[in-house]
Amino acid sequence: MNLDSPAFAFALALTAGACLQALARLVRVPGIILLMAGGVALGPSWLNVVRPGTLGHGLEAITGLALAVILFEGGLQLNARRLRRQARDVQRLITLGAAVTVALAALASGLFLGWSARTAFLFGTLVCVTGPTVVQPIVRAIRLRGKLRTILEAEGVLIDPIGAILAVVALEVALAGGEALGTARALGGGLLGMVMRLGLGAVIGVAGGFAVGIVLRSRRALAHDLRNVFTLACALLLFAGANAILAESGIMAVAVAGLVVGNMPGLKSAELRELTEYKEELAALLVGLLFVILSATVNLADVRALGWQGLAVVAVLVFIARPVAVSLCTRGSPVTRPERAFLAWLAPRGIVAFAVTSLFAAELSAHGMEQEAVQLSAMVFLVIASTVVAQGLTAAPAASLLGVREPRNQGWALIGANAIARLLARSLEKDAPEAGRALLIDTNSGEIEIAQRDDLKAVHGNAGDARVLASAGLGSKRAVITLTPNAASNVLFADRISQDAHGPDYFAAVGLEGPVGPRDAHEVHAAVLFAAGIDHNWWAHTIRQGRAVTSVWTYKEPRGGTEESLSEALAPAASAGRLLPLVHRSRRWVGPASDARPLEVGDRLTLACHQDSTDEAEDALKGAGFIPWAEGAE
Repeated sequence: MNLDSPAFAFALALTAGACLQALARLVRVPGIILLMAGGVALGPSWLNVVRPGTLGHGLEAITGLALAVILFEGGLQLNARRLRRQARDVQRLITLGAAVTVALAALASGLFLGWSARTAFLFGTLVCVTGPTVVQPIVRAIRLRGKLRTILEAEGVLIDPIGAILAVVALEVALAGGEALGTARALGGGLLGMVMRLGLGAVIGVAGGFAVGIVLRSRRALAHDLRNVFTLACALLLFAGANAILAESGIMAVAVAGLVVGNMPGLKSAELRELTEYKEELAALLVGLLFVILSATVNLADVRALGWQGLAVVAVLVFIARPVAVSLCTRGSPVTRPERAFLAWLAPRGIVAFAVTSLFAAELSAHGMEQEAVQLSAMVFLVIASTVVAQGLTAAPAASLLGVREPRNQGWALIGANAIARLLARSLEKDAPEAGRALLIDTNSGEIEIAQRDDLKAVHGNAGDARVLASAGLGSKRAVITLTPNAASNVLFADRISQDAHGPDYFAAVGLEGPVGPRDAHEVHAAVLFAAGIDHNWWAHTIRQGRAVTSVWTYKEPRGGTEESLSEALAPAASAGRLLPLVHRSRRWVGPASDARPLEVGDRLTLACHQDSTDEAEDALKGAGFIPWAEGAE
């Protein structure tokens, strides 16, 4: 068996990365923990089946192109509107905060490890970054408040190119030799080069991002099935083209290009979601590949050789450098003290620090600085592993302790702001005020305006846009209710949203007739809203005409003395006159009326009925075991 085949090393690392991420998702731990452990286990330190050395100079190209995709995807995820609100804090963190981290990391490594100033400075630049690959999964999983989430995600995306380019300056200084004049020249030239790389990368990123966005926005310019491939190719070209003009400027170009494309005016939400999903899947694949193959280059003996001194450096980074940086950067900011404390705790290092270190280690070794290269790689590996494990596993309890998580089971999210959705939202808020307010999401600005005039919370946006859903905080809601006029869209929305937001109950409205019915809702684990199909057009017209009357009823005497479903209990009344069950309250639960829970004695129902059928419906409800709630209230 030829284990020295570059193709085998690449394929095995790729497959191992995918499998380990799937396992991490299953056991609910940060994926990078298993990726790093798996890479070390498969590498020369143990099983020796993944041999990065067989890739030769190809490893540098693979690493660079993979980073381009990862940072482009990170830029796509940023919401420019929310970013502007937190711009001051983010700007300080990626400038002043980075400088503080570099200085204290360099000081700590020089003090505890005895490194030279050049090596210590290089180490500081490598660990001043965080990274979207580790930050985004953590903040999403713990349902962090919108302000904190924006700050942490933006810092992770924007500080990576800054840190990587700053590290290039530090490398040039480290390779300049020991002469003071040579070091000063290298530092001066490096700082000038840093400004040029950041500026050129930003210009290329803005121009390239707008060009890609314009093509994506045009239906005729590009076939739909080629949009994702086209965007990927352009991102790689921007990265490689910027680097060809000025080395190491490409990483800034792709991050900025992703931000521009992700916030391009006129780009449809559905197309943007499809593009984001495609890039997320590709980025996850490449993150797994890089962490496995780069971890395989690490010798655990070198990490152990760092001893307690290495752990002391990590402690300085976590308990001194980050808190000091956050304290200075948030001074005078509206960020609260608990939010400041959480920012000070969460700063795990990610793939950019790892990848750049591996490339620089090879460069140092080529210049006769093999010992520095080995120690630097081992120390960065220790920082990444320690911060990911410690902060990844403690982020949720720390956020809960500090009170910076979105509260669970608060309020309702309704996809749709039409007349029926507004009636249901008002009924939920009136009958269950303790459960929180309803939030309506719709692309129809007219319906949104009507909802807002009715004193309902409503936002204009597409439920297919991941950023709209993230800002709505669906993971913290009691339930997500899909109530558009299209039954197929309701089921599709319930299915897609449930894959991203775990925790709420899901309800989907389906039609009385047509290809989409209760079975389709159940297949995506959504309850059928209103307990059965609904004639959406008829009810919307009735409500808009002001002919829908609501009343509250108590279930007192089940027919036959057995438990009944809501649709069975209402069948006699429904046949007598059109009824729309809105809210179902039991002793243990309150929420939208659906087929998910059977009726029990004492349950309350809020029902809507056409005003011309109220007498007939009341007689039928009483015959079915219901009494008006006012008569049965205790």
